[in-house]
Amino acid sequence: MKRILIGLIVAAVLAAGGWFGFNLYVQHRATSEVEAVFAQLRAGGGKASHGKIGFEVATRTLTIEDIAVEPRDQPQGHVKIGAFKSTGVRQIGDMRFAADGIDISGVEIALDEVGPGKLKVAYKIPQVTLRDYAGPFRVQNAPASSSLSEMYRFGLDQFASVTATSVMMPSINISFDAGSNIGGGEVVYSGLALQNLGRGKVDAMKTDRATFAINVTQPGKTDKLTGEISGIIVNDFDSTPFLAALDPQTSRDDSYRRVYRQISSGPYVLKSTLGLRMDVDGFAMEDIDVQPSKLHLFEMFNMPQDKWAAPTSAQTRERMEKVAGFYDGIRIGKAEIGKTSIGTPQGTGKINAIRYRQGEFAIEGVDAPSPQGQFKMERFALKSFSMPNFMRWASGLSNPGQPPSPDQMLGLFRVLEGAEIKGVVAPHNTARQPITVDTISLNWGQLVGSIPSKANLVVKMVTPTDPANPALQPLIVAGVDKLAIDLDLGAAWTESSGAFALAPATLDLGNLARAQLSVALAKVPRDLFTTMDPSEAMGQLAQVETGAIELSLRDRGVVDLVVAQFARMQNVSRDAARSAIVAMIRAQGEKVAASNLDAKVAVDALAGFVETSGQTLSIRLTPLGNLPVLQLMDVLDQEPIIALAQFRIEASTGL
Repeated sequence: MKRILIGLIVAAVLAAGGWFGFNLYVQHRATSEVEAVFAQLRAGGGKASHGKIGFEVATRTLTIEDIAVEPRDQPQGHVKIGAFKSTGVRQIGDMRFAADGIDISGVEIALDEVGPGKLKVAYKIPQVTLRDYAGPFRVQNAPASSSLSEMYRFGLDQFASVTATSVMMPSINISFDAGSNIGGGEVVYSGLALQNLGRGKVDAMKTDRATFAINVTQPGKTDKLTGEISGIIVNDFDSTPFLAALDPQTSRDDSYRRVYRQISSGPYVLKSTLGLRMDVDGFAMEDIDVQPSKLHLFEMFNMPQDKWAAPTSAQTRERMEKVAGFYDGIRIGKAEIGKTSIGTPQGTGKINAIRYRQGEFAIEGVDAPSPQGQFKMERFALKSFSMPNFMRWASGLSNPGQPPSPDQMLGLFRVLEGAEIKGVVAPHNTARQPITVDTISLNWGQLVGSIPSKANLVVKMVTPTDPANPALQPLIVAGVDKLAIDLDLGAAWTESSGAFALAPATLDLGNLARAQLSVALAKVPRDLFTTMDPSEAMGQLAQVETGAIELSLRDRGVVDLVVAQFARMQNVSRDAARSAIVAMIRAQGEKVAASNLDAKVAVDALAGFVETSGQTLSIRLTPLGNLPVLQLMDVLDQEPIIALAQFRIEASTGL
C-alpha cells in the first residue's frame, strides 16, 4: 500500500511537472511566433514593439499588450493597440490559425501627411470583436514602398486573407486635419457590424449612426458643417475588384465586376453655421460595378497638387481627364435620394426625389422659393447622361480669358441625348400670372461630328404677355393676357440621299393661331455637319438645293386681333378696317402679279384669309428647277418678288 501511495505521488509530481512544462513550452512557442511576426515587421525597416505576451493552455487564449507599429522610411503612420486577446486559438495548416474569438481594445491609427495634400488622419477604435476568425500567422506580401497606393493594396490583400462570421465595433472616431488654410473635422461611427467576412467579401455591413463635424475655411469666413446619418446598410461588398485595380499584374482587367449590390441609409441631416440646413429621408444605390483597367487608382493617389498655386488650364484639363477616366471605370445600376428639404435664410426648398437609372438623371417634385415667388417643377431629366463625358466637355471649356469655340460648345451634344422639363410653375418678372410649362422636351441623335443630324423639340407652355415688352402691347390692349404655346419641331437628315427635312414644324398659339411649316433640302453633304470653319461651311452650303416649302396657318382669333388693332390706329370701325386691309393686300398683289402670275393665287388666298375669320391658309412652294439655297437667300435679301418667281405657287383657303 505504501508503495502504491508513493507511486501515485511520484506520478502526480511528474504529471504536474509535465503539465507545467508543456504549458511553458506552448507559451514559449506562442511567444516565439509573435516575436517572429514582429521581427518580420522590423525587417522591412519599420518599428514594431509589444508588451507582455501570455498564453493560457486550458482555454487556448493568447494575449498581447501594448502593441506599437510604425512603417519604414518615414513616420507617415503609427498604429497602437492597447491589448489583443484571442481565445480558442488553434493551428489550421502550416501558415494559418483560427480563433473562436478575438477582442482588440485601444486601437489608435495615425496617418501623417497622407497624399499630396499632406492630410493628417487619426482613427480611434475603443473595441473590436471578431468571432470565428481565421487568418495567416504572419504578414504576407509586405508593401515594396510606403506610397499610398502600395499601402492600400497591402491593406486590401490582408483583408482578403482573413475570414470571420462577425466583426463588431461599437464606435469609430476619425479626425482629420488638412491645415489652417483648408480645414479639418471629425467623423464618428456608432454600432458598426459586419457579417460573414471572407475572401475579401462581406455579406452585410451596417452602421447605426454616423455623425460628423467639419470646419471649412473660405476666403474671409469660416463655416462649420455638422451632420448625422442613421441606418447605413451595405449588402454584398466585394473588395477584390479594387485589389485588382491596384495590382499591376491584374489591373488590365476590362470586365465590369460588382463591388456593392446595395447601399442604403435612413435619414440624413446637414447643418451649417451660415444658416444652411438639409434634411434627407434617405438614399439607396444598387449594383455598383467597377472596371479595374479604368480605375487608374495609381494616378488618382499620386496626382500632383500645390494648394498655394492656382492650377493652369493645362493642369486643370489633365486632372479632369484623370478624374473622368476614373469615373469611366464605375457603373451604377440605379441610385435614388429620397425627399429632401434645404433651408436657407431666404426660405426652404423641397425635392421629392433625385434618381439615376440606365443613364437617365432626374430631379422630381421641386418646390423652392425665388426672389419673385415660389418655383415649382414636377420633373427635370437628362437623358443618356455620362459623368465622365460631362467632365471632359467641361474641362475643354476651361481656358481663362477666351470664350469657348463653337465646336467646344457643340460638344455638349456628345454628353447627352436629350433633356426634359415637366410641370413647371414659375413666377414672371413683371406679369402677375406665372409661367406654366406642361412639357419641354428636346431629343437628338445620329451625331455627325459634333452636330446631331436628327432632333425633335416639343414645347407645351403658357406664358403671360409681358406688359414691359412694347411688341406685346397690341395683345395686352386686345385683352390677351397670356399665350398658350404648343410647339412640335422635328428635323432629320438622311445620309444616303442627302435629304434634310424640317417636318412637321407645328406652332399652336392657343386661341390665336396654329401654324405648320415643312421645309425640304436636297444634296446636303456630310461635311456640312463636321466643319467649323466659316469659309469651308459656305463652300459646303453652296451644294445644298432648296426643296418644297409648305405653310399652313389656321386662324383662331389672330385675324380679328390684327383688324381690331388697325381699327384703333385708324379710328375706324372694325368692318371698315377689315375692308381696308383686304384692299391693301389686293393692291399689293397686283404689283406682284405683274412679274409673277403664280403670286396672284397666293395674294388672293391671303386676302380671302383676312376677309373671313376662322379660315385656314395653305401655301405650297415648289422650285421650278435646281435652286441652290445660297442663291435663294441672296435673291430674297435683294428682291423678294423675284425670289418667288423661282417657285410654282399653290395657295388655298378653307374653313
